[in-house]
Amino acid sequence: MGGLALIAREAGHQVSGSDVNIYPPMSTLLAAEDISVHSGYDASQWGKAPELAIIGNALSRGNPLVEHILSQRIPYTSGPQWLMEHLLPGRSILAVAGTHGKTTTSAMAAFILHHNGHTPGFLIGGVPGNLPVSARLGTGPWFVIEADEYDTAFFDKRSKFIHYRPEILVLGNLEFDHADIFDSISDIEKQFEYLLRTVPAQGTIVVNADHPVLETLLERGCWSQIVRYSICGAETAQWQATPHQSDCRYFDVSRHGQHLATVEWNIVGKHNMANALAAIAASDAAGVDPVQACAALAEFRLPQRRLERVNPGDAIALFDDFAHHPTAVRETLQTLRSKNAPGKLIAVLELRSNTMKQGVHRDALGKALALADVAVVRRRADLDWDPAELALDPDRTTLMVCDTLTQIVDTISDKAKPGDQIVMMSNGNFDGLKEMLQAQLN
Repeated sequence: MGGLALIAREAGHQVSGSDVNIYPPMSTLLAAEDISVHSGYDASQWGKAPELAIIGNALSRGNPLVEHILSQRIPYTSGPQWLMEHLLPGRSILAVAGTHGKTTTSAMAAFILHHNGHTPGFLIGGVPGNLPVSARLGTGPWFVIEADEYDTAFFDKRSKFIHYRPEILVLGNLEFDHADIFDSISDIEKQFEYLLRTVPAQGTIVVNADHPVLETLLERGCWSQIVRYSICGAETAQWQATPHQSDCRYFDVSRHGQHLATVEWNIVGKHNMANALAAIAASDAAGVDPVQACAALAEFRLPQRRLERVNPGDAIALFDDFAHHPTAVRETLQTLRSKNAPGKLIAVLELRSNTMKQGVHRDALGKALALADVAVVRRRADLDWDPAELALDPDRTTLMVCDTLTQIVDTISDKAKPGDQIVMMSNGNFDGLKEMLQAQLN
């Protein structure tokens, strides 16, 4: 929604918004662009009724502002529908879908196009590391969008990505998530099936060949060109990436078995290598020379809160990460393990998403956290289960469950030593834990 506000403002509209508990980096970005955000949903905050209300999917019937919009018959729509009907007709859409990695892969694709003179528009669910804003209209033919499977609005329960009609679609992975709106993985797969139907025959679907569930999805119906990529040597994949070392700071890119280039960057992790390969293949379909795409990635910086080091140079490394699904937690911890730091790996996790609050993935979460030496988990009041139930081997991982942020800070202060790595993982702002830990560690 913040990105939509930026694009609407760029298109010449007068824009303001309403939200609760808005936090960086989006709050900072909106303030820098002089877009006002009112706190709460009291209709009295409006001096006069807007000409159009764009309603995000976090709001539902019973919300005071929603009820005011309906009762006063103020025109309203959803973000995806407004974007496609009013701003993007005639543009070619490059959409990135999947359970994990959408923000990073979208940012990579947009940066590759930008770096190679295509001046793309983009809408990304985070603040890119290389680009000053999370969204812009752009002047080129391509528009890169993070294609989310979450529902559109309280009045439109289709996944948001159904609106986007992409010419190029990246499918990175598919797992069960969003247990608040989907009852099963088959419910999510059904939405992805609908998405595949919207890609034209001359369009391209870039598929991660290392995820068999995506092949099963394609078998249910696909009418477009398919391009596959793999970091695990899948024989069906045209695009391959092979790392020089375990942290993946250097990796070779090949197509149809022919070496094209070596990516050398300061980013680590197999998942980031896979995201990069997807972006290279997608940008190739959009007309960018793959050798130039690989060269561009040498300058790429991850979006904010994607394994972001927040205290460079300090003896105890503190990272901030958006991971909240067990798979993302595992990938984040594996990436930090690959850095071969001399000290302990301390994971600090907030179970904030609706899926994690329900404890749907508790067994998988326990296996993911087993990669840490110390796992500190916040016991939020709105959890349907107790994190103390996580099955972790005490000889391998020390589990610490804390009820308050102060307890977390005290626990880490007691455990952390120079050479250790600490990573905070949450899909929110962890109620300011980053600032508290920074101050304490300093």
